[in-house]
Amino acid sequence: MGRAIWDYYHNNNPKDLQTETSISELDELPVDYLFRDFKEMNKIEQKALKLANGKVLDIGAGAGSHSLYLQNERNLEVTALDISPKSIEVCKLRGVKSAVAENMLHFSEGTFDTILLLMNGTGIFQSLNVIDIYLKKLHSLLSSKGQILIDSTDILYMFDEDEDGGFYIPVDGYYGELDYIVHYKGESEDPIKWLYLDFDTLKNAAENNGFKIEKVLQDEDSYLARLTFNN
Repeated sequence: MGRAIWDYYHNNNPKDLQTETSISELDELPVDYLFRDFKEMNKIEQKALKLANGKVLDIGAGAGSHSLYLQNERNLEVTALDISPKSIEVCKLRGVKSAVAENMLHFSEGTFDTILLLMNGTGIFQSLNVIDIYLKKLHSLLSSKGQILIDSTDILYMFDEDEDGGFYIPVDGYYGELDYIVHYKGESEDPIKWLYLDFDTLKNAAENNGFKIEKVLQDEDSYLARLTFNN
């Protein structure tokens, strides 16, 4: 994905990304989608960006569109964080003043008043088995009066429904734990673990790690949640 972002910014014959998961077929993701401005973003993204305040950490920043809006339109101090060096280079070239290429779990540059995890922000947690590790890390990065704004989608609708309203779900693990694969210009990344969480499951995990949680916005099967310290 970082290579696609790089190619698009440099007009280096960019192609659409192709993505697939363990429960869905190949789908096209136009790279220009990652460069959209505020008015082109969905309701959840727009709401999160309006709620952001103080010193902001944008985790999984991609091409930096969220960071740029907060920096340039809201005049907030923003750090864009992404595991992809090419994505972070593009963030810097687009004008993001503070951008870091690093795994979230290894990042330790102070605390933040708002932490953003958008475009299925729960995906970075990978699986329920390790979600506590990520939530504890987020806990350490959040200022005492800070907020985490995170979105996800309950993907139960993707499974077949029986006559009684139940769903046919594989028995091995939580239904929102998927393998996610990105293809670009004939090359394929190794599958990564990607986690979609229903709100109640996120709520349980957040509360078990010392957070209060509220659902800020529901948009069809997707939602935006806000986590704050439970004190």
